[in-house]
Amino acid sequence: MSTVRTRTTVLAAAATAVLALSLTACGEDGTGTKSAGPAGSGSTAAAAAVKSAQNAGSTESDGASQATGDSGSAKTTGGTKTSGATKTGGDGGVAACTTKGLAISAAVQDGPPTTHIVLTAKNTSGHSCLMQGFPEIRFLENARGTVPAVGKSKPAGPVVLAAGAPAYAVVRLSDGGMDEDVETVKDFSVTLPGNAGMAIVKAPGAEGIAVDPARWATGYWTPELRNGADEF
Repeated sequence: MSTVRTRTTVLAAAATAVLALSLTACGEDGTGTKSAGPAGSGSTAAAAAVKSAQNAGSTESDGASQATGDSGSAKTTGGTKTSGATKTGGDGGVAACTTKGLAISAAVQDGPPTTHIVLTAKNTSGHSCLMQGFPEIRFLENARGTVPAVGKSKPAGPVVLAAGAPAYAVVRLSDGGMDEDVETVKDFSVTLPGNAGMAIVKAPGAEGIAVDPARWATGYWTPELRNGADEF
């Protein structure tokens, strides 16, 4: 609206100037005699006045447009980026141990008659890992099932193994009685929970170990060695 009003005012002023110049060229002087200026000088002056007025109007209009444009094109930029992630949970977000990153071995814990063995799982992965649950042990064929876990051996908190650190699980084989129905095992499988892999472990002793499916049991993985004979 401002631009249109300005242009109308300028054109009106130009028209007035043209009319005045025309009257001066064609009117009379003080003596009643027509002015004898150069031919066409009135038209030339009028045209110059119109052009000057148009230029002034254009400049004023353009200036207003530019001001509006500059104001409209003002931009604000900036922003704050955040990155990173926070790990939560009692284990601090540590990945689970897998059989590929562990060296699992078995050793006799008690003297004869042998009733317990100790499984040792050493972290060879080069980084910390979480040792979950208890070892799923199969001493015999699958039809005989896995060795059940003893609930009271479960540790109070997560077992996180630093690189090179071990975890232990005590396993009861039998009661050690003379009349027990036992079977000899020279190697057995240990599976970690959560699809963390399976390992074949050699039984200690040249002749292997004697197991009683009616009495066997395993403890949970713990960061310290316990006396399995005293616990179960």
